[in-house]
Amino acid sequence: MPTRLATGLCIGDGSAAAVAREAVMQAKEKLEGGRIDLSIVYSSSKHDHREVVDAVREATGNAPLIGASSAGEFTEEKVESGSVAVGLLSSDEIKVFTAIAEGVTEDPEAAIKAIAAKLPDEVAGYPYLTAIVLIDGLSGVGEEVTLLASYLLDPEMRIVGGMAGDDFRMEETFVFCDERVATDALGICLFASKMPLFTGVKHGHIPLSRTLKVTRAQGNVLYEINDMPAWDVWKEETAEAARKMGVDVEKLVDPAEIAQFFTNYILGLATEKEGQYKIRWPVSINKDGSLSFTCGITEGSVFRIMDGSDQEKQINAAEEAAVLAKESAKNAGYSEFAGILVFDCAVRQLMLGGRFSEAVDCFKKVLPGVPFLGWETYGEIRLEPGQFSGFHNTTSVVLLLPDGGKTA
Repeated sequence: MPTRLATGLCIGDGSAAAVAREAVMQAKEKLEGGRIDLSIVYSSSKHDHREVVDAVREATGNAPLIGASSAGEFTEEKVESGSVAVGLLSSDEIKVFTAIAEGVTEDPEAAIKAIAAKLPDEVAGYPYLTAIVLIDGLSGVGEEVTLLASYLLDPEMRIVGGMAGDDFRMEETFVFCDERVATDALGICLFASKMPLFTGVKHGHIPLSRTLKVTRAQGNVLYEINDMPAWDVWKEETAEAARKMGVDVEKLVDPAEIAQFFTNYILGLATEKEGQYKIRWPVSINKDGSLSFTCGITEGSVFRIMDGSDQEKQINAAEEAAVLAKESAKNAGYSEFAGILVFDCAVRQLMLGGRFSEAVDCFKKVLPGVPFLGWETYGEIRLEPGQFSGFHNTTSVVLLLPDGGKTA
């Protein structure tokens, strides 16, 4: 059986269970009776996640399941928020293994170790390993989990994934694994495949500020930049650019306005490659003028504040992520694809507003006719073997699934 991905999405007004069942039925119709080896589920905080997961499990014969609460959902057919999106994977070329652990915020290493004990080190006849990692979106340990997963599972493993969302409520996020629905949790689905899978990542920000340095930070909270309060520096460096967009940084007090401001003016960590930056999203301003992020911020880090206001660059980022994955596949001799899994930052949805669907259409442009399942995350993961950092913000991350053997 070749690899197949079938998708469904429903935003109905019925019960959470009814909405989930409808999404599954849409996907099953496309699968045309094919065996279900994995269900992938993304659910808006509008719905009762327990009901969603139970309904999907029942409708798929208790097939292995992974997923998370989200901040927006999309497939090749629809772009929505407040919905349930489902992907059904069927494949003789990919074996799946799932595991979950709680307590990720306090001890991410223990959570990874607990999961590693449940996953195989290798699978005979399926030499290529790819991990999909899903994390509580408010845990603040995205980078730490990504690096620990690479170290404790397999440094040669590809890792993709995202941090769960809650439609920007910033209250509580959930990870799904088989029958479990948990907060403060980490879930991993291991793909052991006969062929390699291919990834791409891209953001659409450009440098705005001068070079800055983190001089005091703890965990995911940035206190001081260049020995000054973090928010004071942020205002100083962005005031002129923000003014041109009609924003007075001194008058920012409403949480919604602050969130919108941070979508455009975000932290860009310097990398080993000149002119390339890893993006970090400030979630909020604290009373003491410090900034909270979705992952740890390291003292001594060098960065620049980035400008993401160019919508064309943000739209093109989705296309470029897909192109990177497609080119990697082409170079390895693969040109036919079963599906795409997309981990897209919820901040991009805020930045693009009504134009967000144009970014989603880029996946169709690069890979016409290939089904895809995507969701809006609070942080994205893409770590290739040999890389030393794999956590991202305001990016599109793509996992591309070939549908069989080499064709070139």
